[in-house]
Amino acid sequence: MHSKVLGSGAFGQVKKATRKANGEIRAVKMIDKLQLNQEERIRLKYEIDILKNLTHPNIVRLYEVYENKSTIFLVTELCDGCELFDEISKREHLNENEAAHVTKQILQAIAYCHSQNIAHRDLKPENVLIDIKNKGTIKVIDFGTSHRYEDANQVGPQKMHQMYGTPYYIAPEVLNGTYNEKCDMWSIGVMLYIMLCGRPPFNGNTEDQIISKVKSGKWDFRGEVWVKMSNDAKDLISRLMTRDYSKRLSAVQALAHPWIKNKVKTTFNEELAKSAVASLTTF
Repeated sequence: MHSKVLGSGAFGQVKKATRKANGEIRAVKMIDKLQLNQEERIRLKYEIDILKNLTHPNIVRLYEVYENKSTIFLVTELCDGCELFDEISKREHLNENEAAHVTKQILQAIAYCHSQNIAHRDLKPENVLIDIKNKGTIKVIDFGTSHRYEDANQVGPQKMHQMYGTPYYIAPEVLNGTYNEKCDMWSIGVMLYIMLCGRPPFNGNTEDQIISKVKSGKWDFRGEVWVKMSNDAKDLISRLMTRDYSKRLSAVQALAHPWIKNKVKTTFNEELAKSAVASLTTF
């Protein structure tokens, strides 16, 4: 295993490792079991069970899990790039092509998750990576609060009731306590809104103020930046951030929206990819 530490947190470190059989480079997340409480252990086990069955180019791949008395080792795909949350930018907002570059890939990841009956439930900038060396591919991570929401034998959508999420990005129905996988679509709408104008649709000085505004579900396209924005961009955001989640677009429907189809560039540009994630953290 390489000595270089890629990252560290409250529960352990992430290091580079080389698979001896074929020389492939992986990331190994080492989690100190003694630092986990019972709830955190349950959430980690649930995340592992879900990630082991997810294979998609826009989701970080979990290959293997090892364990000894003190440590859990998660062997994952190595993303050689940056966390979306940590990307630093001096720009106030993105152009539409740049925002579409990111949004389409997030939608692809979530469309796949929903096809597997899995809701992410905490989509936000911290949970998205950009892999610069892999053609600027966007990778969704952190399935610790995700949920397999529907039994294969059950007819009709299954409602969820646990309150997970982050104030800026949480859907109103989650705060009300009854929701389905469409909560992910609201969060994507909020991220797209921020990418295009550089500020969140719901703001406040405290968490309670933000949550109160989210509960109301009222937001607008005020500001000079929106005057120049295409009607297609505003239409997609409006359809993602529809308060009635039964009328909200699904991930598959959003991918077919004219704005996504017309704005995504087919050629890769590294600077475009890097800047496309930046304004989500500057506000």
